[in-house]
Amino acid sequence: MTAETIDRSAGASRPDGAGAPAMTVVHDRTPRTPALDVVVPVYNEEADLASCVERLAEHLRTRVPYSARITIADNASTDATLAVAVELAQTMDCVRVVHLDQKGRGRALNATWTASDATVVAYCDVDLSTDLNALMPLVAPLLSGHSDVAIGSRLSRSSRVVRGAKREFISRSYNLILRTTMGAKFSDAQCGFKAMRGDVAKALLPYVADTGWFFDTEVLVLAERVGLRIAEVPVDWVDDPNSKVDIVDTAVKDLQGCWRVGRALAKGDLPVADLRRTLGRNRFDDPQVAGVPRGMVGQLVRFAVIGVISTIAFAVLYLLLHPVMGAQAANFVALLVTAVGNTAANRAFTFGVKGRDGAARHHLQGFVVFVFGWALTSGSLWILETTAPGASKHVQLAVLIIANLVATLTRFVALRWVFRENGDDDVPAGATP
Repeated sequence: MTAETIDRSAGASRPDGAGAPAMTVVHDRTPRTPALDVVVPVYNEEADLASCVERLAEHLRTRVPYSARITIADNASTDATLAVAVELAQTMDCVRVVHLDQKGRGRALNATWTASDATVVAYCDVDLSTDLNALMPLVAPLLSGHSDVAIGSRLSRSSRVVRGAKREFISRSYNLILRTTMGAKFSDAQCGFKAMRGDVAKALLPYVADTGWFFDTEVLVLAERVGLRIAEVPVDWVDDPNSKVDIVDTAVKDLQGCWRVGRALAKGDLPVADLRRTLGRNRFDDPQVAGVPRGMVGQLVRFAVIGVISTIAFAVLYLLLHPVMGAQAANFVALLVTAVGNTAANRAFTFGVKGRDGAARHHLQGFVVFVFGWALTSGSLWILETTAPGASKHVQLAVLIIANLVATLTRFVALRWVFRENGDDDVPAGATP
């Protein structure tokens, strides 16, 4: 038996200020730098561990045409799990055993994935609820370089799932919460069947704070915000009736995790822009057009959507204020109100600037842009009133909208300059808040 302690506490700064846990390699005779490292996180699983590892090893040997390792990650088991794991590793060259002194599936995955030398890291639950035939479709997009993260989905139309109505309801409700509150696009956050490119894991996981079941969700939310490509694989899944997961406790902790991560993203506490620049998959939603700077296509689309909403809001405000204030005053107030909202929306969504840093300066610069637009629209209105004094308020509105379109082109160029520190050659944060 060999033992090697890997202390990652001096690693990259984490959002909660804590270092990653020390991990002890208890037994390892596996080949170096395998293509795939499948982690099986375990806590008090002495009864099921051997059958799981034997099935997994057989599948890797016969169905996966890449070098592969199985890492049993024992996180503070109090039964004979660690002894069983070491016995398996002593008889199977593809198995290694690591140990952590603290509980938590997320803690075990963070430690093993970050320390792994494999091209792709993955994990599956010890109960093997997910059919292993989905393993190759899961890791192939990562090994080919097409994607950065891959997840098994029980909620895909083509998935075949056997589980109780209670678990089904909770799972779908949780994913609905993620979609509505955090703008998540992935379909199944908690399926115990995921994989990630090794280099991406090393860069991303130091900023993932959760040590329990919310770890999966936090990884996916951060990966999506960073702009990584997430591949989803429909899986066949059979619920384990002997599962030790406390559903209510897990649901409460998941909701607490959503609040923590959502708050951190809103405050700009996570270095999303920096990660987006360094991880490399930051232009997936920005098709490259010859002669157009990188980032501008996505910016134009988001700017146009916000512009349409602003124009509608301006028209409604103008028509409501016109009878009370008259044309010029109504134009000024409606334009000012919508300009403030427009600047805030473009700051967050079009140009991906988060947090409060520089907000006052950005709004001041946005006000200068507003003054130009107001001068253009009020001048157009003055020309109309001079040449056609009897024009109705609807004709006035039409002239103002045309003038606003001209001002909008200038506004886009000006706002790109205002938010230039976010990087013109970088795709901004996604359209979700």
